Amino acid sequence: MYRVRSGGIEGFLGLARQLGANPVELIESAGLSLAQFRNPDTYIPYPRLAELLELAARRCQSPLFGLQLAERQSADVLGTLMLSTAGAATVGEGLSSAANYLYLHASDVHLEPRLRDDQVHLAVTFGFSCPLGTDQLMLLSVAHLATLAAYLLQEDRYGLSLHFRQATPADTDALQSTRFRRLKFNQAFDGIRLRAQQLELPNFRDDSLMREHIREYMRQLKSRYPDSLEDQAKEIIGHLLPTGDCRIEQVAATLGIHTRTLQARLRDQGKNYRDILQSTRLELARHHLSQASVNITELALQLGYAEVAVFSRHFKRWSGLSPREWRKKHGKAAGH
Repeated sequence: MYRVRSGGIEGFLGLARQLGANPVELIESAGLSLAQFRNPDTYIPYPRLAELLELAARRCQSPLFGLQLAERQSADVLGTLMLSTAGAATVGEGLSSAANYLYLHASDVHLEPRLRDDQVHLAVTFGFSCPLGTDQLMLLSVAHLATLAAYLLQEDRYGLSLHFRQATPADTDALQSTRFRRLKFNQAFDGIRLRAQQLELPNFRDDSLMREHIREYMRQLKSRYPDSLEDQAKEIIGHLLPTGDCRIEQVAATLGIHTRTLQARLRDQGKNYRDILQSTRLELARHHLSQASVNITELALQLGYAEVAVFSRHFKRWSGLSPREWRKKHGKAAGH
């Protein structure tokens, strides 16, 4: 299932209202519900989000709706994707890290650097489609990429060169509706263009901003699960599993407590970390397998397994069925 964090369109309600549309009607027309947008870390179907943005652009008569939405958002909208760049020494390493962990923000979206002499094109591609098209989603996604690159470079995102394969808006007055100044349409790729030498620049790391992002994440986590350390740990595990480093030390550090403290508090509740890790993996595996014909090898990697055979063996021990057997019996895409 192609999914994206609902927080990726933060500001949608206000922008739609400002442009004369009813955002709740738009959300329902796209087959979504307002409740899905209350928690920014709720994942929603990507094609539905693409449809929502296309409907909004048409209803608001705003061909650059995706860019206008991006203007209302800060780098915080990228969620845990921002944290993935914290340890990078250079801008290039930061962008590579973001590309590697893009699945934390959205699935089946890809970021590919393409060298062109002394320039680099950072191209965004989607692995899915939408009947109404994905033009608005691409406008938003490229603007998000510009926001990330500008943060790493400590530059003004509105000064970066944004490229799009889609045609120039028929109403050229629409170009005045956005603060992004360097827009190029009818191009060979969707993405941004940088000078190759910019990738070698030191990564601008605002530690105070990172700390604030972590504090906000923990505030939201504790507000959702005020009395359940187990549920807090499970959500963090869900974010860490795809990185391949889901040690209890990492979870404790994210919670801001010592490893021994986490172990003791779980023990007081009759829990242990190994069982929580196992149950989280099983819940996530069942969720993905029930949605669509997800690639089982890819699923194994997302759950922190280096080998699909180990994942299949564990899943069968937990559920009594192999992943393929379970999907055939319980999944929406039976027969895959």
